[in-house]
Amino acid sequence: MRRNHKAEAKKRASTRQLIDTKEITEYSLQTYGNGELVYFIIKPSNISVLSEASISTRIYALMTVLKGIAEIEMLCLNSRENFEDNKRFLRSRIEQEQNPVVRKLLEKDLSFLDRIQVQMATAREFLILIRLRNEKEKEVFPYLSRIEKSLKEQGFSVKRADKEDIKRILAVYFEQNVTTEKFEDFDGERWVILNE
Repeated sequence: MRRNHKAEAKKRASTRQLIDTKEITEYSLQTYGNGELVYFIIKPSNISVLSEASISTRIYALMTVLKGIAEIEMLCLNSRENFEDNKRFLRSRIEQEQNPVVRKLLEKDLSFLDRIQVQMATAREFLILIRLRNEKEKEVFPYLSRIEKSLKEQGFSVKRADKEDIKRILAVYFEQNVTTEKFEDFDGERWVILNE
């Protein structure tokens, strides 16, 4: 009987290896195979109150940044809960439900979730991602500072993500956890008392 060694190795891989996360530093996410990732958090503009000319100016500013820094990758994440799974479940229950009173209650629940989602539609987090691969350590911070300066010069409100920001971004991305205020480096860390 032949063994599938690759499948066995994958089963033994740690969670960190599976999500390609080696370490979270004070300013980056180090991966096993995709370099060191640095995130810049962009505060979004409420374009619903901007004129067409202002929106065109913002687009041009973003194009200027993208032309000047070829290494930029962009991400957009939910920064609040996503109710799509709940809404799908309610729709399926409404279709199956025979009792008109219960069906009406389910429809009201669905309507309520729709209203919440509309209110949270602007709850997005926009990230600029820089992937460091072979940069020398002494060149990294001046390089990142130039990128941050370039974004600010084009009128973007930007902040380089720190360790807590990166943990929160990962929590939202991997488990839609948007309610935790402080993320531990290790499960159960808050219960460990050091030096006692």
